Amino acid sequence: MSDQSVGRPTRGPKSGPRTPRSPEARRRQQDILEIATDTFAARGYNNASLAEIADRAGLTQAGVLHYFRSKALLLTSVLERRDQGDIGQLGPERPRGLAFLRHLVDTALRNAEREGLVRLYAVLSAESVTEQHPAQAYFRDRYTGLRAFVTDALTEACGLAESDAARAHDAANAIIAVMDGLQVQWLLDPDSVEMAASTDLVIRSLLTTLAPDRFST
Repeated sequence: MSDQSVGRPTRGPKSGPRTPRSPEARRRQQDILEIATDTFAARGYNNASLAEIADRAGLTQAGVLHYFRSKALLLTSVLERRDQGDIGQLGPERPRGLAFLRHLVDTALRNAEREGLVRLYAVLSAESVTEQHPAQAYFRDRYTGLRAFVTDALTEACGLAESDAARAHDAANAIIAVMDGLQVQWLLDPDSVEMAASTDLVIRSLLTTLAPDRFST
């Protein structure tokens, strides 16, 4: 699910991209990231080549590697750049309880207006299950963190006891799975899928199931 960054380890300065000093170099680095975002979204990581990215950027492969030390680092930089936009949408503090669940519906609505980023997430998250994929740890951490956030939101919204932790955990997995699956369906046939409406329906149904005394109509 394309949403805010969660559970991500912080990289040290030697493992991250180079920090350009001049405005021109910073613009060039951002241009490379935008081109890489489009290329990875269209072809996936394995089928995208540094040669293609470099050619589109008007550089040699060595020129791209001057800014990003490896293709794998370029990929993680693309993902982290995408995360920064979502973090800004959250504001200074993460919403909790029902507010966080509403945020998930808002995210689905917003995703319908950013096809490129949704495709990037869908392609790379599916591809990351393959052996030794450089984004595997990124997506594993992301799902772990997001699952914890959704579980906490459901627990708080429904007033669940510790004995209901497993039910809240299972419901969180269901919400994430629905949102990811809706993104794939929407990419294939956008006129037939309303991601926000379907997400809202599933969340409301689960709230009613978990806490019928609070949410039954």
